[in-house]
Amino acid sequence: MGERVSFYDYSTAASRFREDVLDGLRRPRKELPPKYFYDAVGSALFDAICALPEYYPTRTETALMQRHAPAMAACIGARSALIEFGSGVSRKSRMLIAATEPAVYVPIDIARETLHSAAASLESAFPRLPIVAICADYSQPFELPVLERFCPRRRTVFFPGSTIGNFHPDEAVAFLAQAARLAGAGGGLLIGVDLRKDKAALEAAYDDPQGVTAAFNLNLLARINRELGADFDLRAFRHRALYLEAHGRIEMHLDSRRDQSVLLGTERIEFRAGESIHTENSYKYAVQEFQALAACAGFRPRQCWVDGAGLFSIHYMEC
Repeated sequence: MGERVSFYDYSTAASRFREDVLDGLRRPRKELPPKYFYDAVGSALFDAICALPEYYPTRTETALMQRHAPAMAACIGARSALIEFGSGVSRKSRMLIAATEPAVYVPIDIARETLHSAAASLESAFPRLPIVAICADYSQPFELPVLERFCPRRRTVFFPGSTIGNFHPDEAVAFLAQAARLAGAGGGLLIGVDLRKDKAALEAAYDDPQGVTAAFNLNLLARINRELGADFDLRAFRHRALYLEAHGRIEMHLDSRRDQSVLLGTERIEFRAGESIHTENSYKYAVQEFQALAACAGFRPRQCWVDGAGLFSIHYMEC
């Protein structure tokens, strides 16, 4: 990478991955953290999901950003330190970078190879932009490197994709409070939030007929096999997604098709027929509902953009 790119690796992913997997599978109701979906195969499958006709969030959020980029840029202001959680390939952030000309861009992602690749691509696209790439689990507390040398006028946290929905509401408040600390007094938050909507539309988005989401979900077991030496038989599990309207969330599960035993290292995990591994929650929020949640973390709503069909929202808030 060039002289304008710095790379910081705070990840302890290998040891943490095994620990988190074993902790989740030992529970009475088995679960796995969704942050581990995104190895190289999982990231490619998620990109394929985003292109599916049933999966509205990505194209709707992108269209909102394209339409309202000038207004978002006016909120953020020039020469901000733009800090993106779960940056991936930094596709959406390019619109903000072009519109605001930040003092520095700080992509944060747990996927090391994806982060390296994205930083190199951005360096080519924006040769004058300083990039401070951080490989870290952004769901856990961490400290940013010193950014003052870039003389930013303020800090803005960018969290697109409605990934905030993966957190239980109490966890979401704690996460947003961490974002507020990173942004600092007078800092901002630009965040994508999926809206509550029809049950059929939501379940179709998370259980497409092409089976791409099922492959994405099952790849989590394949990753455990590859990296932790387990012997999951992927054919013995089926993908299931359901919307719990009372809780305002989609749940994704992997259901065991039969009684079976899985070996992970020296530990044997037993499954009953029909027993599930809960792999993801995706909470949906009405606009006022999310604004009240963010207020508990110290953010004040400033502006909100919603598409014409009422599918998705983007909020700008300040500390």
